[in-house]
Amino acid sequence: MRARRLLLLAVLAPLLCGCATLRYYSQAVSGHLDLMRRAVPIDEQLARDAVPSALRVKLEAVLRIRRFASGELGLPDNGSYKSYADLGRPYALWNVFAAPEFSLEPVTSCFVFAGCVSYRGYFSEADAQAEAAARRAQGYDVDVGGVPAYSTLGWFDDPVLSTFIRYPDAELARLIFHELAHQLLYVKSDTRFNESFAATVEQAGVERWLAQSGSDRDRSAYERLQKMKREFLALVVKYKALLERYYQEDLPLEEKRLGKALRFAELDAEYRQLKASWGGFAGYDRWLAGKPNNATLASVALYTELVPAFQALLKREGGDLPRFYAAAKELARLPKEERDSRMRSILEN
Repeated sequence: MRARRLLLLAVLAPLLCGCATLRYYSQAVSGHLDLMRRAVPIDEQLARDAVPSALRVKLEAVLRIRRFASGELGLPDNGSYKSYADLGRPYALWNVFAAPEFSLEPVTSCFVFAGCVSYRGYFSEADAQAEAAARRAQGYDVDVGGVPAYSTLGWFDDPVLSTFIRYPDAELARLIFHELAHQLLYVKSDTRFNESFAATVEQAGVERWLAQSGSDRDRSAYERLQKMKREFLALVVKYKALLERYYQEDLPLEEKRLGKALRFAELDAEYRQLKASWGGFAGYDRWLAGKPNNATLASVALYTELVPAFQALLKREGGDLPRFYAAAKELARLPKEERDSRMRSILEN
């Protein structure tokens, strides 16, 4: 029944929305159906003698994390993350971000049920690279990144995937809390709001999970990762602001391109210094090693830009997650301009 429903949506969607092609929807449907066919309930997996011991330990951890997510964090109590699928590839899908040559505002694609989002997801890396090549040919800056998981926003029971099952337990919890947060609250056509809300929930959730279930070593390792994350994001925010100001300058085209290249070279140099201070930790190489561009910075900012405002909102609600969820849902009901204004006001106060 669910498969038929998804196929029906795929057939109708191109007729209802001219911004997506039948081919794009077709790969999305076939990719998702393949993923769902591979999913096996974790309880069934654990009943099998042939399950490798390392995988067994992780699946058992998932069930504990899943119970905590609903019981302690108030996240949806449904069939998501109670099954496991081995995909046989490093990522669930690949996202393609694009931005104009002199802008950090990402190009959006619009879909019937998700609304307008700032990226396109492909289940095949080759398809993602083909889309990226087409965007580059149009003059856009492009970033292609592998994604370990995605949410169907409660339409289906999302499984745990081989692409992230071997993460450290705190990271495993973080990802599950993040994806379940999307099922709790999702605003069409507002990627920044959605991703920053989920990022805030994941952080609060992991801190509480570690306080209850983590060891001193787990907590120390997580805090180190959080420190590096804060430093990396501060670097991105710094250069995003620098470039946004620079792109407003009235300069000859070639001079503007040289200035852009210089600022990205400076970003790369600062990142290398930061990485050295971390002892060589390479967790952010995916974004800034190589040749970062407007799409790279846009893709990072989309996931974090409103996190400080959401954290302020959580603090305002006394750290009470149900109250925080209710307040976030109130914001979600507002028109976008008013919602953005309220988010700025929350941060300033």
